[in-house]
Amino acid sequence: RLSCIRNNVWLACFGVISAGLAVLSSFGLLLFCGVPFVITVANAPFLILGVGVDDMFIMIASWEQSLRRKDKSDVKSLLAETYSEAALSVTITTLTDVLAFFIGTWTAFPSVRSFCLYTGTAFVFCYIYTMTFFGAIIVINHKREQGNRHWLTCMPVGADKDQAEKSCLYNACCIGNCSGQSSQPESEHPMSVFFTKYYGPFLTNKWIKPLVVLLYGAYLGGSIYGCTQIREGIDLRNLANDDSYVIPYYDDNDKYFSAYGPRVMVVVTESVDYWNETVRLGIENCTQDLE
Repeated sequence: RLSCIRNNVWLACFGVISAGLAVLSSFGLLLFCGVPFVITVANAPFLILGVGVDDMFIMIASWEQSLRRKDKSDVKSLLAETYSEAALSVTITTLTDVLAFFIGTWTAFPSVRSFCLYTGTAFVFCYIYTMTFFGAIIVINHKREQGNRHWLTCMPVGADKDQAEKSCLYNACCIGNCSGQSSQPESEHPMSVFFTKYYGPFLTNKWIKPLVVLLYGAYLGGSIYGCTQIREGIDLRNLANDDSYVIPYYDDNDKYFSAYGPRVMVVVTESVDYWNETVRLGIENCTQDLE
């Protein structure tokens, strides 16, 4: 936002901090409980950050809609309507994520089990902080806006009798701009105008709807085809606990034998008469042909 009052920089910052607190809380709790920490768990914060920021945007968007419909001085009603609209969406996304990762704890791989446990618990904390901590930050930010205070310095913004004698920096932080004139009320956000007046009517046009259906069908077909082409590519070393004997084995194998390429094994799946000399010679000839 260009307005020095309506700028939501601090909301964005505290939305990221909220996700960070969720990571710290979950990691601290599980480490305290003795759950092993493996290298794959280091990827969890990026997942939590993505979901946390998404929840932040949902909360802010619902708050902005509430501001347009209700009395801005009634903070309780504003926050109640915000939660009534945003909480359901945030709850559903969190619930599906938590279920998905907690189901993953049933795997036989200890490292995957630890990753799913850490990530699922972090999603729970992310939900708690979004519903409590971030909601409080929204209210504090709203009170700053109602007090007509600058987004950075929290100084009251307005015309100053002595603005001619003040520096440009003072005017920018305490008045809102370098000119020394009071800030004009902010108009409706351009993004809201675009989706309301242009994108929405375009998407609901009777000629555009069949095109959207066709595009979705093509997307769905491409997704199904892509799923059939997926191949496993995980490093087996990362599936073991840090203190497992498998770790030095893979380290030494990469260090000393990686230049020779992969080992080739031949498995005989049927019953073979190894006592028969002719069969043994046939196996030996097969081995020499492979070599």
